[in-house]
Amino acid sequence: MDDDGCSTAHESDGRRTAVPGPATRRWWLILASAGAVILLGFAGWPWMRVHLQSLAVLDLVAGRPVPSWMRRFVSEPIRVRDLELPLASGTVRARLYTPVQPKDAPAVLLLHGVHYLGIDEPRLESFATAMASCGIRVLTPELPDIKDYHVGPNSIATIGESAEWLAHANRGRPVGVMGLSFSGGLALVAAAEPQYQPDIRFVVAVGSEDEMSRVAEYYETGEDERPDGSEEKLPPHDYGALVLEYEHLGEFVPAADVAAVRSVLRAHLYEDPAGERLALERLTAEQSAEARALMDTTLPATRTALERVDANHTKDMAAVSPHGKLADLKVPVYLLHGAADNVIPAAETQWVASELPKSALKAVLITPVLSHVNLNGAGPSAMDQLRLVHFFALVLHAAEVQ
Repeated sequence: MDDDGCSTAHESDGRRTAVPGPATRRWWLILASAGAVILLGFAGWPWMRVHLQSLAVLDLVAGRPVPSWMRRFVSEPIRVRDLELPLASGTVRARLYTPVQPKDAPAVLLLHGVHYLGIDEPRLESFATAMASCGIRVLTPELPDIKDYHVGPNSIATIGESAEWLAHANRGRPVGVMGLSFSGGLALVAAAEPQYQPDIRFVVAVGSEDEMSRVAEYYETGEDERPDGSEEKLPPHDYGALVLEYEHLGEFVPAADVAAVRSVLRAHLYEDPAGERLALERLTAEQSAEARALMDTTLPATRTALERVDANHTKDMAAVSPHGKLADLKVPVYLLHGAADNVIPAAETQWVASELPKSALKAVLITPVLSHVNLNGAGPSAMDQLRLVHFFALVLHAAEVQ
């Protein structure tokens, strides 16, 4: 889906391509989904349809084929167009996924997570395609800072102004915003700001943070406090700490070594092993030791350096955190988090849920079906999968209601 697919027909530059054919799959889940709709009291075709759409989207996100009988309900042909959005804070790249029919499709802003591919990240493209082929217009604006592994206030402005642009294109109607990973927290901050709130109809935050400094502390300790005072204990993935190091590299190594060491970290984060080896070969012995120490985030010295950076940037982190900004939020919010997320712990979604007004919190789900924002959790039960199908059906329904 950090930071993904429902189409049986896809038009780009006027060409249509067919989605792979039907395949056998877990019929019990389909039947359970239909039965749950009835049991939950959601009688009628519209609710049944969005649950089938939800199941189809999640199947395609996970790389599973959609049964032929169900594909006809999620088969809107779409057009994909690259744009340059002329925002007040600067021009940004964007991609617009538009259903050919209906002409007056509702609109959703979909935000990529911290990833060097930005709006070109394949899972994001697949997810946007899936939603668009369910009859929803999807805009994916590029967040330059987030793309370069920097979680800063510029992205809040880009999110708010992109929502304003899309709302204008949506005949002045506010639009949904879905943010993946750290972009979800930034989307909540944007929705809480008065100048952006009128253009945002709802926010979906997937695997997102509440308080950046608490997440940074988690990278140091492997513990994240929950709102009830208990601790979520989970060995942190090194990705989060590496992003923090990359963003503040001048505070980890001497100024003369920053450029050389950054080339190693960049290749590592960009998942480029050959480039990483080449960059390491170009370092001096001292620089090589510095780079290797930073990439081993379990080292006591590295943990100590992370603590120092966290302390140095408490105010900066607070400025981009939803924490303390949500008490008066009127925009409906849907929260989704992987139960075993070790990049941003699920305790963060519990904090967001605890701080939102009851009237704003529409749904919250912490599920073993997700890891961070990927559909590859280990061993989820049928009920776990059904809960995720229902959650995303609620989101699709919210998106469709103009």
